This record gives sequence, structure tokens and C-alpha cells, in this order.
Amino acid sequence: MAIAILGSIVFGAYFVYSGFNHFKNEKMLTGYAKSKQVPSPRLAVLGTGALMILGGLGFILQMYFQESAVLLLIFLVPTTFMMHQFWKVSDPAHKMNEQINFMKNIALIGALLMML
Repeated sequence: MAIAILGSIVFGAYFVYSGFNHFKNEKMLTGYAKSKQVPSPRLAVLGTGALMILGGLGFILQMYFQESAVLLLIFLVPTTFMMHQFWKVSDPAHKMNEQINFMKNIALIGALLMML
């Protein structure tokens, strides 16, 4: 039981930290989102930051697991396919970086689906 609680806290902290980074680095991330042709990039950065914080807090506080998982899926699914299109990248180093991030997000999506 203690290991499951620790795992949930670590899992949630990853998203809370990433969500706060969206607010801390909003201008830089807005530019990055704009370069990926994300509609309303500033709103997308702030909205996804909020989704990550709220979803992560649910896991940290051990509350609303299903709702938290859904919030994180709402963030992860479109982000994965919009931001990490490794199949469109020609530079090998950049392509590898995008593929790693894409596969990491796929693994997180899989973990969230198991939690549901």
C-alpha cells in the first residue's frame, strides 16, 4: 500500500511540476506551440498547464483518481500527436528527441488508461 501511495505521489508530482513550468515559461512555450501551428498557442499553454496541475494534484492528494486521469488524458493525447510528430522531422537528432518524447507520452497514456 505504501509503495502504491508513493508511486501515485511521484506520478502526480511529475505533472504538477510540468504544469507549473507552463506558467513559469509561458512566453517560451507559447512560441514553441506557435511554431507547431497550435491554435491559440498562449491559451493552449495555459490550459494544458492547468490540466497538468489539477490532474497531478489528484494523484498527489489521493483523490479523484478517475477525474485526474481523464484530465491528464485530455492533455496528453492531443499534445502527443500535435507536438511530437517525429515522422515529419528530417534532422536525425531532432527526430530522435521527438520520437523519445512521443513514446514517453504514449507510455504515460497507457499508464493512465490502466488506472482507469
